[in-house]
Amino acid sequence: MFGNIGISELLIIFLVALLVFGPRKLPELGKSIGRALGEFKKASNDFQKSLTDLDKEIEEEQPKENSQNKTPMMQG
Repeated sequence: MFGNIGISELLIIFLVALLVFGPRKLPELGKSIGRALGEFKKASNDFQKSLTDLDKEIEEEQPKENSQNKTPMMQG
């Protein structure tokens, strides 16, 4: 979606932001956006790690359950 943004498009976006927010608020806005993206990335990584850990726990439990269910059959 955003892979085709070039230098000219970024320059236009920057100029519009400069006009809308002004030169004093623009650095604060950049810091806020940077912090928000950092927090989102951290939350995303934590969520992905928790899913990976849960998947590993499930995989570790499955062989135990399979070995317990396999009892030798009595032939008579």
